[in-house]
Amino acid sequence: MGVIQRPLCRRLGLLLVLLLPLPLHADVAVLVHGYHSSASAWERSGVVSILEDNGWARAGLYTATARGVQLFPAPESKSSKRTYLVDLPSEAPVSVQSALLVTALQDIRRRHALEPVTLIGHSAGAIVARTALVTENIGGIEGLISIAGPNLGTERTVQALNATDIPWPFSYAADFFAGEGYHTIKRSRHLLIDLLPASPGTYLGWLNVQPHPDINYIAIVRGHNLVMSGDWMVPGMSQDLNNVVALSGRARVLTVPAEHELSPLDGAMLASILNESE
Repeated sequence: MGVIQRPLCRRLGLLLVLLLPLPLHADVAVLVHGYHSSASAWERSGVVSILEDNGWARAGLYTATARGVQLFPAPESKSSKRTYLVDLPSEAPVSVQSALLVTALQDIRRRHALEPVTLIGHSAGAIVARTALVTENIGGIEGLISIAGPNLGTERTVQALNATDIPWPFSYAADFFAGEGYHTIKRSRHLLIDLLPASPGTYLGWLNVQPHPDINYIAIVRGHNLVMSGDWMVPGMSQDLNNVVALSGRARVLTVPAEHELSPLDGAMLASILNESE
């Protein structure tokens, strides 16, 4: 996907910011990307530009390095509202990504001790963010926004795992001749197992019954006119946080007519949500 031109981002932002006021006050937003992706997805999709046009300045990028999680700060801004990106090893298990996210969040809390924080996760990033909330007591988190998150899992993980579950000696030939997609799935095997459909004994089956902190929860679901159809990757019922056992009836649900990937419409919706209380 190419870089979204800023004039288009502004028009979309102004259009959707006026559509649906939903109160969620925050001074810091933390963006967590999904599987087989990176922090740059928020830039390429136009989301960061739309947030910036609506007063949310780039604050910096957290990324995992050999020295641990490091912050690469953005130039200083006069804005009181800040957006941080977190770059995680997207093929790693949820627990590994979540631990790195927690480190970044703890540093953000040290820098912004009195400012509320909203976590925003796209796709598998929503599961990583929710895991951080459930497993660690991170103060100052005011809300979680899940964008197309596979909260109940997705059958796509079953299909991917089955496609690479090849017995020896045929697996040796597959390792040698198969394309990059095959090798990506093999490297991601533990993560894909984490995202299997929720049932007793699965990771999501465990996560979804854990006590969740008393904060605001919003699910941005792919669909049209409040019909939560979902997308090619994650069905709508899985994207709806209210179908998580521990969050039943606690989440606000919004629909955005987009595919699974991030789009400018997501940026406009986020700006509307984050700025409404002003």
